[in-house]
This record gives sequence, C-alpha cells and structure tokens, in this order.
Amino acid sequence: MKRASSIEKLKGQVKKKVGKNDPAHDFEHIMRVYNNARRLAKMERVDPRLVLAAALLHDIVSYPKSDPRSKNSSVESATKAKQILAKHRYTREEIKIIADAIHDHRFSKGAIPETIVGKILQDADRLDAIGAIGIARVFSVGGAEKRPFYNNEDPFCKTRNPDDTRWTLDHFYRKLLLLEKKMNTNSAKLEARKRVKIMKQFLDVLREEIYP
Repeated sequence: MKRASSIEKLKGQVKKKVGKNDPAHDFEHIMRVYNNARRLAKMERVDPRLVLAAALLHDIVSYPKSDPRSKNSSVESATKAKQILAKHRYTREEIKIIADAIHDHRFSKGAIPETIVGKILQDADRLDAIGAIGIARVFSVGGAEKRPFYNNEDPFCKTRNPDDTRWTLDHFYRKLLLLEKKMNTNSAKLEARKRVKIMKQFLDVLREEIYP
C-alpha cells in the first residue's frame, strides 16, 4: 500500500510540474512512457516500483528542442528527481538507480544504461518516439519549431545526410528509424518492430502523395 501511495503522490506532483510542457513532452507523454515501462517491467520480470518512478520523473525538466539547454534536460531532470524522491519513501540506493536511469535515457547522449531500470526506461521512452504516436509527436515538435515538413529537392534523404534541425521529415532518418536496433530489452525490440513498420508505411504513402 505504501508503494502504491508513493507512486500516486509522485504522479500528482509530476502532473502539476509539467502542465506547461509542449504536447510532445506533456503529462500524456509521461503517462505513455509510464505505461510502456510497466508493460516492459512485467514482461522482463522486473519489480516495477523503481521503473515507474523513473518514468514519471524522466522529463521533469524539459526545454524546447531549439533551446540550448535542451541537451542538458536529462541531467537536470536527474538532479531534480533526487530532490523529489528524497521526500518520498526511497532509499539512497534506490534514488541513485532512478537518477542514473533518468540521466542516461536520452537518445542524444548515446548512453547505454547499466541497470535494468535504466534499460527499461530508455526503451519505454523510445517506444513513444515511434509508431503512430511517434509520427504525431515529430510533426508537433516540427510545427512548434516552425520547420518545413521536408526538403523539396530530396524529401527522403536519398542523396544527402538528414538534418532534422531544418526539416521535420529528416528526423525519421536521423533518429526514429534507427531506434528498433537500439532497444535494450527483447520485449521492446518486438514492440519497436511493429511501430517502425507503421512509420515505414506512412513514409511510403507520403512518397506517393508527394510524387503522384
């Protein structure tokens, strides 16, 4: 009962904290990652308590992608998580595990978490970047950053390196289509395969619409 109560209190605290986040990193994103993490923990036979706390706090500090501080958001989130967890029923060792998982979860860091908690958090967050929801999120971010949908001369990066700071569609080739092979757990790899298939189907249809 105490464990459940602690998670619910964290959930309420996080919901208030991220209320002004953009749609790609709002509380609904956090809850999708939370639910992904819960499913992965069950399939990997891992106690979900630390995994769920990490999922709730992984984006407790979030900046727009164009903000220079964005690259440090996972570091700041890990620091903030320590402060929050110290007020709940977590030991020093548990807080370190959760904070380390948050610190290492971002794709841009290129880190592979050492603990199973970190691996599941990273997988859960990456799953929310792909599939149908991933398509919605990437265009949400692109719109917020006022980027064109695609490069008119080479929309699908056939003859150039993708630059997702300039064109939204490039993000599929810069990151999203690569995530299936970067999942840590077997459970996440299976789910990622299905979600990447959805994105490839979307790109095929988009190609037909651009080049009728």
